[in-house]
Amino acid sequence: MPANILILDDEKNYLLILESILEDEGYQVTTLSDPEMGLAYLEDSEVDLVLTDMKMPGMTGQDVLEHCKKTYPHIPVLIMTAFGSIEAAVEAMRIGAFDYITKPFANEELLLSISKGVQYAATQQENIRLKREIRNLYSRDNIISRGKGMQQVLDMVDRAAPSKSTVLILGESGTGKELIARSIHSSSPRREAPFVTVNCMALSSGVLESELFGHEKGSFTGATAMRKGRFEQANKGTLFLDEIGELTPELQVKLLRVLQEHQIERVGGTETLDVDIRIVAATNKNLQESVTKGEFREDLFYRLNVVSIFMPPLRERREDIPLLAAHFLEKYNKENQMEITGFSSAAMDYLTAYEWPGNVRQLENVVERCTVLARTDLIDADDLPPEIKDEEAQFKSAVDLLPTKLNLADTMDKIEGAIVKRALVRTDFVQVKAAEMLGLSKSNLQYKLKKYGLTGKAK
Repeated sequence: MPANILILDDEKNYLLILESILEDEGYQVTTLSDPEMGLAYLEDSEVDLVLTDMKMPGMTGQDVLEHCKKTYPHIPVLIMTAFGSIEAAVEAMRIGAFDYITKPFANEELLLSISKGVQYAATQQENIRLKREIRNLYSRDNIISRGKGMQQVLDMVDRAAPSKSTVLILGESGTGKELIARSIHSSSPRREAPFVTVNCMALSSGVLESELFGHEKGSFTGATAMRKGRFEQANKGTLFLDEIGELTPELQVKLLRVLQEHQIERVGGTETLDVDIRIVAATNKNLQESVTKGEFREDLFYRLNVVSIFMPPLRERREDIPLLAAHFLEKYNKENQMEITGFSSAAMDYLTAYEWPGNVRQLENVVERCTVLARTDLIDADDLPPEIKDEEAQFKSAVDLLPTKLNLADTMDKIEGAIVKRALVRTDFVQVKAAEMLGLSKSNLQYKLKKYGLTGKAK
């Protein structure tokens, strides 16, 4: 569709000239001599660019500009002015006009400025569309889950998102902590502002400080220009600090100051800068244990731990495995232009019985591998990696993943669940055979399968 341009000018001769020039270039043009009517038109129409005269009775071009900047910030506004009012046009540029054109103007100059403005408008519209897509992608409604554990997580997301409070997301690697952080941001009042991520483990202490706080030109060897850090980049938005437990004591002190005072100083700088950010942090460490050991500041821990969200490991949300596997299969079918239809019951039995020490990230990796290497249009047990079907590895994994601090009843439940899974794997998931191996009645085995979220074949 051609770009829709709204022209406002009280001189009707100029409106006729501009309409003719721009329509000849293929633009859709609306001309109005009353700026008040122009503002009403903006409310009801899709406009890509506004071209307005500076001096008009009742309302000036600067008034139109200020209204557009406040109400329609994605629409570029071009100001037309006579030679005598160039100072006013320069002031309009200062407060946000896209460009200004002096009357009388050359057609080439006008068309060049219009073309740049329309391109800018298209870019803005595309950015808005992409932001909307990203927001929808990370909305809590798109998080795949039907189990009680994840529903509790999503309930916490709903309750925490509208606030400004810091959030600490806890859980093993691969459980989806960043996904939850993005969901909090996309559901918050800051959704239109940046979501900026930093992995605190990926960078050395000195590099991480510069990455977070930015630096001034000449502050260290190689600092050839001023650079804004992640705190400034995330201003008005959300800063996600992944692996927060890896911060050095020195950076812990500096982060504490930011949380307390909402101010930073760039490395090598003396100017104090205000920042308005929300911190969401994540770790796979037990931070309370780190506090006890003196490895993590207690005051910083309490500043971060205002809202705490625990991400359950995949082995504790087995009912979600078929949903997640189907989601990843659809994703990698599209990426690889393949048409794998699904998983055989045998393959799905192995997937739901496996302990998944790498959690959702590992499951995604396995599904991608199977999608690419499947022998037929259905992923079967033979297509799965050997470790998924290795009963010794499964049993060892289940025992190794036991938390160090469990009471006896919980520990015995974990071990019993691992033994039941081992029997299922050995008997090709046939319940009758597994019951015989375990010395249980079929009804007793079915009770334990339900208790531990497992499945098996009736015969």
